Amino acid sequence: MPKRVDHEERRAQIAEALIRVAGRRGLHAVGMRDVAAEAGVSLRLVQYYFQTKENLLFYGLQHLTDRFTARVGARLAAAGPDPGPRATIEALLLASLPTDEESRTFHLLYSSYSMLSVTDEALAAQPFIDNPDAAENALTKLLRQAQETGLADPGADARTEAISLLAMTATMGTSILVGQRTPESAIDVLHYHLDRVFTSTEQAAQPG
Repeated sequence: MPKRVDHEERRAQIAEALIRVAGRRGLHAVGMRDVAAEAGVSLRLVQYYFQTKENLLFYGLQHLTDRFTARVGARLAAAGPDPGPRATIEALLLASLPTDEESRTFHLLYSSYSMLSVTDEALAAQPFIDNPDAAENALTKLLRQAQETGLADPGADARTEAISLLAMTATMGTSILVGQRTPESAIDVLHYHLDRVFTSTEQAAQPG
């Protein structure tokens, strides 16, 4: 009896191959043939599932985003059952800093996707991400929750602080990739800014 093929599993296998080879060579230099070789499958199979390189890239972006979400979830789980606004914000921002191979690949490829979406007509014809303000909205909501419970500076503008934290983290991530600063120094800067927004580390911690 022939083995039943799990199509989503096969798609994920190909997307993982895309992420691996793009992490080594850069997204712009990767073709469907390279991905097929990395995945150990035929070029025809990759074309069967994705038809075009653009379709493969968009699926790879979603797969990359899913991996990032899982990494944030793991950090939150490690922080305990009720981590609170600050710990939640830290989990989100620290997960996006390239401090290990997994997060380095995420930052490199996510940045590459954003650049390609500007210059590639096929990619530009589709939205780069479904909800571009999702992270900004999430951080804004968390900061407002902290303000309402006395854990953060009530005079701060939550939306502006959220935008600033995200922009700063993205820029520091790039500076880590190019060797301008170490992951440890970037984390210190992030903690400095969080200490400025939150009233104190003692108050920000959830009682347990």
